[in-house]
Amino acid sequence: MPHTIDLNADLGEGSPHEAAIMPHVSSANIACGGHAGDAETMRDSLRLAARHGVEAGAHPGFPDREGFGRRELHFSPTEVTAFVREQIEALKAVAAREGVRLRHVKPHGMLYNMAVKDSALAAAIARAAAASGLPLYFGLAGEASVMLREAEALGLTAVGEGFADRGYAPDGSLWPRSQAGALLPHDEAVRQGVRLALTGTVTAVTGEPVRVPARTLCLHGDGAEAAELARDLRQALEAAGVRVAAPA
Repeated sequence: MPHTIDLNADLGEGSPHEAAIMPHVSSANIACGGHAGDAETMRDSLRLAARHGVEAGAHPGFPDREGFGRRELHFSPTEVTAFVREQIEALKAVAAREGVRLRHVKPHGMLYNMAVKDSALAAAIARAAAASGLPLYFGLAGEASVMLREAEALGLTAVGEGFADRGYAPDGSLWPRSQAGALLPHDEAVRQGVRLALTGTVTAVTGEPVRVPARTLCLHGDGAEAAELARDLRQALEAAGVRVAAPA
């Protein structure tokens, strides 16, 4: 059976590369007003996704525009469920006006990273996702993460995510952005993406092999070479015999 992988990108965040990235991915995670995005950017991203046959989903994050959702903040589980639900519903309203179907939820930035190891936070996010009616939930793949377990407990279809352009810690979590090795250079990111798709493994920043059973691969849409990475990774995956398609 041939290998199949979804290729997703975090979009709707004001990147000038979005139109160049979209043709190469199969899923788009669209910022919906927390860390970035407003009704206009949501509309533009949804239209672009529809034009290219890309599945669209919500990309909620901490309500922290100043820090782009990448600062560690602390809210009660009830507050987290409320602001995540509010952001998803904002994107749903725009999508309904545009006639675009939404398929998934993927948390953003520090909200995502904290939920990897915090069951209460992961459950609070998953409750909002489940209440939204979107069937798929993207979360970090591997034993280090509780995200998928909490999503499955609420009846969501959990889709394990790997990162082509991020370094990994030995336990399978993402290497902190504040440390060297967190963001991979272009060629290394392409190689890691193909390896993830073919073998479900990566090499940690510290040299250990790590199992990452991913069904979707993420690349970040805000990087300077994001469009080139999307193009080259898609080409490399297909050259390796990997079919790129959104999760069923």
